[in-house]
Amino acid sequence: MNLEARKIEFVQEFLKLQCEEAVSRLEKILRKEKQSDKERNIEPMTQDELDNRIDKSESDFINNRFKTSPELLAKYE
Repeated sequence: MNLEARKIEFVQEFLKLQCEEAVSRLEKILRKEKQSDKERNIEPMTQDELDNRIDKSESDFINNRFKTSPELLAKYE
């Protein structure tokens, strides 16, 4: 069965549902999948953007504008 046929079958079964809780769970799954799709479609940086980020990071380090690993870990404990 191809993807289009599977989607049609899924929608037909979805429309038969009478349980509001089941519909809510499926809505939650759909929202999560849509968010995952957005995250997967992130545009890569250009070489200039990457170079600028590296320059800023190096400048931050030289000017002591950073947190150590233990400081970050302490924040979330």
